[in-house]
Amino acid sequence: MRVLLWHVHGSWTTAFVQGPHTYLVPVLPDRGPDGLGRARTFAWPDSVREATPEELATEDVDVVVLQRPHEAELAARWLGGRRPGREVPAVYLEHNAPDGAVPDTRHPCADRDDLTLVHVTHFNRLFWDNGTTRTTVIEHGVVDPGHRWTGEVERAAVVVNDPVRRGRHVGTDLLPALSEAAPLDVFGMRTDGLAAHLGLPPERCSGQDLPQEGLHAELARRRCYVHPVRWTSLGLSLLEAMHLGMPVVALATTEAVEAVPPGAGVLSTRPEVLAEAARHYLDEPEAAAEDGARARRAALGRYGLKTFLHRWDQLLEEVTRR
Repeated sequence: MRVLLWHVHGSWTTAFVQGPHTYLVPVLPDRGPDGLGRARTFAWPDSVREATPEELATEDVDVVVLQRPHEAELAARWLGGRRPGREVPAVYLEHNAPDGAVPDTRHPCADRDDLTLVHVTHFNRLFWDNGTTRTTVIEHGVVDPGHRWTGEVERAAVVVNDPVRRGRHVGTDLLPALSEAAPLDVFGMRTDGLAAHLGLPPERCSGQDLPQEGLHAELARRRCYVHPVRWTSLGLSLLEAMHLGMPVVALATTEAVEAVPPGAGVLSTRPEVLAEAARHYLDEPEAAAEDGARARRAALGRYGLKTFLHRWDQLLEEVTRR
């Protein structure tokens, strides 16, 4: 198939484009949010093609994967009047948990009969008001980075983008107490200056932004992975850490309670329990290795790439037939 989708979430798209299709990714001269084109920090195959709006007007497109509300109108213009869900089959992929008046938040695609709404977690489907729209869940898939955990660095890893701006959503306020139990290395965009913002000495909380391959290498050297996020869909970095063989210390919120099974780490809604768990893994590397191995087995079983791609192939075939 020839699949049109925007480059919105690099990690998710990296898994999606490993399938057998041709993937058309819009590109604009400024490479802004509506025209990022191919990823520069992720490994994408040659089957991913950049296409300008002018080129899309005459492209044969079998299905459109929408990910943001305004993309439907954008696609109709750039496809020469072919409307997603009408003249060309479409699905709407929802990456995020709802914000606002949860759990009464109505999805922008609620009560649509011309497309299928796809959620990446069962938690998302439960909390969005989807109305009568055909709705399904296709859980995340991860390109396996391999069992690379060494735990040689006696620090805990956190991955989050924009921790200062996003604040309580991603648990930034919990980091000072956690850093007393285990020094933290926080990876992600705009993490520079995080320690100063929190009033922490640099040795207790460092920040850095790395491309995916470099990130995986550095995560695997840390003793454990800490996921202090209160409200999100399900961070792919959590699943990537589990694939690497890292034990997980996570707030028992949103989909994390489904993703991290017993024996793969510690889940709790009490930050003091998470702090104690991080301290335990720093003191007991053998326990960290054993729990990390169980985390990897669980992640491969539930979030493996083969299952993810198979489920997407089934859905795309169903949508195009309909």
